[in-house]
Amino acid sequence: MNQKTEELKKIKDEILTLTKSPLYTYRIKNKYFPVIGEGSHDAHIMFVGEAPGENEAKTAKPFCGRSGKLLDLLLDSIGMDRKSVYVTNVVKDRPEGNRDPLPEEIALYGVFLERQIEILQPKIIATLGRHSMKYIFEKYGLGTVLESVSKIHGREFVGKTSYGLVNVVALYHPAVALYNGSMKSVLMEDFKILRKYK
Repeated sequence: MNQKTEELKKIKDEILTLTKSPLYTYRIKNKYFPVIGEGSHDAHIMFVGEAPGENEAKTAKPFCGRSGKLLDLLLDSIGMDRKSVYVTNVVKDRPEGNRDPLPEEIALYGVFLERQIEILQPKIIATLGRHSMKYIFEKYGLGTVLESVSKIHGREFVGKTSYGLVNVVALYHPAVALYNGSMKSVLMEDFKILRKYK
């Protein structure tokens, strides 16, 4: 097992036994799994969603439902294979009834996301949705440019990590296009900015 895989496994083991999480009891009661992330450990691009939905919590795979199919389609539209990127969420356990994650849940699980970023050292972090956008922008020195997703989607910003500079792109969550079909073309346009990181 290489070092990255080993370090990521440590994160998984810690989250499996994260009894201090307010979402832990809900996970155990429903026989859900935490969703740590999946994809290439050498990926240039890391996609960060918000929290797992029911399909994800049942399978331990991120973005495996309808939003995931759309994510695959968006990647395909720029000639990228899902296996070549890394996909994860800020919050690793499913909030009850698919509600938005609470600030304390984001703070608790965000530490694990930061460790994943340190391990994988992506060149670009693409946030999917407002909660992951807010967390990443504030964490990596971009708090001053943070606005609503509708204002800054599809634009590139440069954040600072311990391993150097990282490009950050805020994207709408694919779910928006499931509720509003006209958003699909906006997402497809925004994804074009990622082409150069193939």
